[in-house]
Amino acid sequence: MTKNADNSNVRNYAVVTAAYWADTLADGAIRMLVLFYFYQLGYTALQVASLFLFYEVFGIITNLCGGFLATRFGLKSTLFMGLGTQVAALLMLGLMPASSLTVAYVMVSQALSGIAKDLTKMSSKSAVKLVAGESQGRLYKWVAILTGSKNALKGVGFFLGGVMLSFIGFQPAIWTLASIVAAAMLLAALLMKGSLGVSNKKVKFRQIFSPDRKVNILALARMFLFGARDVWFVVGVPVFLSSVLGWKFWQSGGFMALWVIGYGIVQASAPAIVGKPRQQKSAQPDGGTATLLAFVLAFLPAIIAAALWQNFSTTFVVVGGLIAFGIIFALNSAVHSYLILAYTDSDKVAMNVGLYYMANACGRLGGTILSGLLYQLGAARSVNGGLIWCLIASAILVASAGLLSIWLPRGGVKGTVAEAG
Repeated sequence: MTKNADNSNVRNYAVVTAAYWADTLADGAIRMLVLFYFYQLGYTALQVASLFLFYEVFGIITNLCGGFLATRFGLKSTLFMGLGTQVAALLMLGLMPASSLTVAYVMVSQALSGIAKDLTKMSSKSAVKLVAGESQGRLYKWVAILTGSKNALKGVGFFLGGVMLSFIGFQPAIWTLASIVAAAMLLAALLMKGSLGVSNKKVKFRQIFSPDRKVNILALARMFLFGARDVWFVVGVPVFLSSVLGWKFWQSGGFMALWVIGYGIVQASAPAIVGKPRQQKSAQPDGGTATLLAFVLAFLPAIIAAALWQNFSTTFVVVGGLIAFGIIFALNSAVHSYLILAYTDSDKVAMNVGLYYMANACGRLGGTILSGLLYQLGAARSVNGGLIWCLIASAILVASAGLLSIWLPRGGVKGTVAEAG
């Protein structure tokens, strides 16, 4: 790669990242707006969860096809497809009077929002590999910073959504978010020069499924990891905070925002926290790191569930447990995000990242459904039962991610386990 081409990629990567941040902010705010708005109208936890089903289903489809589209037409095309789709999703909600919104209508809007989020995420994450090149240390650092900053902004979006619903209402909030994303799309169009990466017109759709065993194992572990987070975080936690602890919407949204921001900060700091001694061949994490973190994480929801069962201080247990869970989960997620890029070559990065985030979306979909279903079933039996059932499921799912991670390579990303896969 020439110096001019390298500089162009860095510039375009910065533009992609900024656009991704704007979309992430809007995505987090939409989640809180829709969740709390319909919950205050009297919808059950399962009905609220159903609003996000298309969001997750189309996230799976988008990631499956997005890697193919990005490889064939370039990351720039998928970026603008994502931003434009997000604007369309917001306009759907903004143009319809809030009192006339139906579950089916919102589900379609959320489907578009899920497509938009995953297209922009895949574009930005894939661009890291193009800029970092073959330097594993730089790749690990840049992936952690991007992922951490994204989650911090998503947390800001959670808070923004709760605040806007409380103080300006649903409709004005939607129009504000649409303006933010539209402005980001316009600026990206003005500032981006040339393309980002090289397209491959000859790539076939069947190639979206990786022949590399370690990539497939990591993707499957990712599915269980994110199912474990969303099974209590998507519906269970916000509903529990508002209905059982009596928190106001802006308080619940604010706490979840702080949690995700802190989670993002930990992710960005992962290279300084998680790795191996410098004297070893590779100072970067490997499959053993992912395995250890998953098994440590599995204990936390189990401990929180046991404490709630014994009726310990509810607020202290939930808040403290969420903080501890967030720290270990953030480190585990950061290691996964590094490994998927480290396992793949630059010419296959969009395809493998698309497969990886398809698995991520599968986990979120399963977690979302279980979150609403288990919370509603458990809450019918006891005040804390809804969250307890969600936490038990979380522990099982994380342990499953840990068992799968045992099969990932040790001794650096070029380890011998499943290398030829």
